[in-house]
Amino acid sequence: MTRKFFSLSREGRRAARALALGLALSLGGALALNGPALAQSSVVVQDGRREAIPIAVPNFAGGDLGRQIAEVISADLERSGLFKPIPAGTFPQSPDQLQAQPAFPSWRGAGADALVAGKVVPQGGKTAFEFRLWELNSEQQMTGTAFTADTANWRRVAHIIADTIYNKLTGDTGYFDTRVVYVSESGPKNRRVKRLAIMDQDGANHRFLTSGKDLVLTPRFSPRDQTITYMSYFNDKPRVYLFNIDTGQQEVLGDFPGMTFAPRFSPDGNRVVMSMARDGNTDIYGIDLRTRKFNRLTTSPAIDTSPSFSPDGSQIVYNSDQGGSQQLYVMSAGGGGGKRISFGDGRYATPVWSPRGDYIAFTKMKGGRFMIGVMKPDGSGERILTESFLDEGPTWAPNGRVIAFFRQSPGASGSVKLYSVDVTGFNERLMPTPLDGSDPAWSPLNP
Repeated sequence: MTRKFFSLSREGRRAARALALGLALSLGGALALNGPALAQSSVVVQDGRREAIPIAVPNFAGGDLGRQIAEVISADLERSGLFKPIPAGTFPQSPDQLQAQPAFPSWRGAGADALVAGKVVPQGGKTAFEFRLWELNSEQQMTGTAFTADTANWRRVAHIIADTIYNKLTGDTGYFDTRVVYVSESGPKNRRVKRLAIMDQDGANHRFLTSGKDLVLTPRFSPRDQTITYMSYFNDKPRVYLFNIDTGQQEVLGDFPGMTFAPRFSPDGNRVVMSMARDGNTDIYGIDLRTRKFNRLTTSPAIDTSPSFSPDGSQIVYNSDQGGSQQLYVMSAGGGGGKRISFGDGRYATPVWSPRGDYIAFTKMKGGRFMIGVMKPDGSGERILTESFLDEGPTWAPNGRVIAFFRQSPGASGSVKLYSVDVTGFNERLMPTPLDGSDPAWSPLNP
C-alpha cells in the first residue's frame, strides 16, 4: 500500500507533516486555529522523569469514526508514559456540547489539565477533520486545525493529531506517525522461519515483506525515504540488500568477496556502512549508493562491526574486540583509528547513535545477563535502562526519546518479543506483534 499522505500535492504533504510539529495550518482553505504556547507550563519533571499530564480525549463528534479517532489519540498519548488520559465516565460534556465552548471548571473538576475536542464530517470518500487543544487552567486554546483528508487514512490523521498534542504539551517532537520494521520469527528454535515485517508504531497495519524462504537479519530504515537495508542468506550466502517498501523492489547492494552484515544508512541516505569478513578479518566498509564504490574504514586485526553514524554524519560508533574484549569505539566517518568510549564492567555491542546526538544506545553483556543502556558520545553518563536474560538490538524513535529493543525468554520454548522504553528507563512496554519478533528498526517520521 502506498504511504503518500492524503492524496495531497508535495506541498500539501509538507504542510501536513508540519502539522505534526505542532503548527496550526490552513490546508486547502481549511481553518487554522492557534493559541498561546503554554506547553512547558504543563510539564512537571521529578528525578529526571516527567510526571504524566492528565488529559481528556473525548470522542470526536461524528459517530463511530469520531470515536475511533479519539481512541487512537488517547492510546498514543497514554503509551508514551507522559500523559494520563482521564476515564471517559468522568467527562462532564458530550462531544456535541464541546463544539461550542468547553465548561472549563467542570473539566478541571474531572481532573484534567488539558482537553482535546474535535469533530469529523464525511464528505463523500473524504472526511473533514477538526480538533482543538485546550489548556484548562488558563482556559486558553493552545492549538487546533481543520482539514480534509481521505477517510481511509483516518488512523494516520489520529497519529498526526497525537504528535501535535505531544509537541505542544512536552516541547518534544512526536513520534506516533512512524513505523517499525522487524524480523518476524516462527517455528522451533532450531528451524526458525524469519521474515521481514512492518507495522505502525502501535502495531496496526501489520504486513509481511518477505516470504520466509530465505533467512533475513538486521533491517534498517533509510532516513529519507521508504527504503530499508538488511542482510539475507540466499543459497547459503549472506548478502546485503536494499528493499523499497512502497514498490516492493529489491536489489543486492553489491556482490562483495566476503560475508557482509550489519548494514546501516548514513543520515543523508547516500551511503551504507557495514561489516565485511574477508581473509579471516572483519572490518567496516562504506559504500556510496550513487556510485556503488566502497572503501575500507577500519584496518585493525580485530572484529569491527555494528557501525552507526552520528546524526551529523561526521562520526561512526562501532564495537570492536581490538582491546581484548568487545567494547565501543568512535571514529571519523572517513575511517581511521577509533577512540574507545566504553569502560564499564562487561562487554558492549550494537551501538546506535540517538537522532538528537546526545546519547548512544547499546547492548551490554555482564554476568550472563543482557542489558540495554545509553551513554554520552564521549562515554560518560552510562545508564542501564533494562535488564533480562537477553535484551538486545536497541533502535531509537525519531525524536530520540524512546528506544525499542527485543527480549528473549530463556528455555527451549522461550519467546522473542519487541519492547519499548523511555530514555529515562521508565515506561517499559510490550510492542504487539502477531508472532515472535526481533531486530526492530524505527522509521523516520512518515513523509
